[in-house]
Amino acid sequence: MKQLGKFIKPPRPDASIGTPLLGKEGKLLINFSSCLRRSTLTKASGGGGWIFFKLFTVILVFFTIWTDINSQEKTKAITFSGYITTMQSSMFDSLSGPFLNENLLHNRLNFKGYLNDNVTCAAEIRNRLFTGDLVRLGSYYSGLIGEDQGFADMSWNVIEKQSFLLNTTVDRLWLDLHYNKFQITVGRQRINWGQTFVWNPNDIFNAYSFFDFDYVERPGSDAVRFQVFPSSSSAAEVALKVDNDRDITAAGLWRFNKWGYDIQFLAGFLNGEDLVIGTGWSGAVGTVSFRGEASWFDPFEDFPGDESTVLITAGFDRIFKDNSMAQVQFMYCNNPLELNNFNSFYSGNLSSKDLAFSQFSAFGQYTWAVTPLLNLSLSAMWFPDLDGYFAGPSLDYSLAENLDFSLIWQHFNAVMSGEKSRINLGFLRLKYSF
Repeated sequence: MKQLGKFIKPPRPDASIGTPLLGKEGKLLINFSSCLRRSTLTKASGGGGWIFFKLFTVILVFFTIWTDINSQEKTKAITFSGYITTMQSSMFDSLSGPFLNENLLHNRLNFKGYLNDNVTCAAEIRNRLFTGDLVRLGSYYSGLIGEDQGFADMSWNVIEKQSFLLNTTVDRLWLDLHYNKFQITVGRQRINWGQTFVWNPNDIFNAYSFFDFDYVERPGSDAVRFQVFPSSSSAAEVALKVDNDRDITAAGLWRFNKWGYDIQFLAGFLNGEDLVIGTGWSGAVGTVSFRGEASWFDPFEDFPGDESTVLITAGFDRIFKDNSMAQVQFMYCNNPLELNNFNSFYSGNLSSKDLAFSQFSAFGQYTWAVTPLLNLSLSAMWFPDLDGYFAGPSLDYSLAENLDFSLIWQHFNAVMSGEKSRINLGFLRLKYSF
C-alpha cells in the first residue's frame, strides 16, 4: 500500500485542484476541503436550483399554452428513455495490497417533449446510490458527490448515512426554440465544440475526463446558446455560461466546410479569467480520418502577457474491414499543469486550458468487434514529463437485448511530486437500457 499512498499524496496547502482519496498504509484521508468549500458556498447561496426549476416551469407552461392555442391540429409527443447500471469497483496498488471497494447503483431518466414543430424541451436526471469504503468518509465525500458546477444548484444528497449515500442530480433542463435558420436553447445543456476524441481544447464549455467512462452524457452547462445556419454546411453561434462561482464563459464560433473538411474558428472569454482563440477541423486523408484542435489562452488582466497557454492536438482514426478501429492522438502544450496527486489527474474539475499534464502527450486505442455481441478494446496514454503512462483494456458483451456486461481495468504509473507511484482500478458493470 506504500506505493498507493505515494501516488495519492496530499496536495500542498496552496494547491487549488484535486483532493486525495487515500493515504499511506491504506489510511483514508479526508482532506476534501478545497472541493467542499465550493460546494458549501454554492448550497448556501439561496436555493438557486429551486429558483431555476420554477423559472423553467413557468416558461414551459407558457409555451405549452401558446402552442395549444396556435397549433391545435399538431400532434405533440413526449419521449422517455434511460438506463440502470450496477457497477462494482476496486482501487489497489497491487494484488497483494489492500483494496478499496465501492458499489454504484446508477439510474438515468431522460424526458423530452416536442411541443410543436418549433419548440422542444428536455429534462434528464441522474440518481446514484453509493455504498462502500469511500462513503465512510462521511460529509467530506458526500460534499464532493453533491457538488454542482452550474449556476443553479440542482444536485441533492437525498439520503446520507454512514454506509450509503443517495444523490439526485438534474444535468439537463433546457428549452429549445427553432425557426427557419435560427435556434436558441436556454437552460442546462451540453455545448460540444470539440472535434477530436480524447483531448478537446476547443470544448471550452464542457471539458471532461476521458477516464470517466460511466458518464457518457458528459456534464451540462447553465447557458444560453444562439445558433444560425446560413447553409446546410455552415453555422454561426454564440453562447454564454455561468458557473457556481458566478464566473462567465462566453464565446462565438463559426463553422463551415471547405476542401472536404469541417473547419471552425472560435473566440471568447473563459471562466472569467482568460481570453481564448481557437480553431478545429475534421476530415479525411484517403481512408484515414484526420481531426485536430488548437486553442490559445491568455489571462485577461495580463493581456498581452507572457503567461499564455497554447494547446495543439491532432489525431487519426481508421475503420478496418475486420470490424476493428485504430485511433491515435497527440497533444502539445507549452505550459502543462503541475499535478500533486492522483485525484487531480483522474477526476479533477479541469477546464479546457488544463488538459495537459506533460509538454507532449500521446494516446492510442484499438477496438475490435470480435462478434456482433463481443467488443474488445485496449487504450494507452504516454506522459513523458511524468515518466508515466496509462493502460486500459476493456471488454463489452451483450447478454441480451438492452442488457450489457462490461469489464474495465485502468492502470496508472507516473511520477508526481517527485515520487514514483502506481495505482489500479477495476470495474465490473451490468447495464440495462430502456
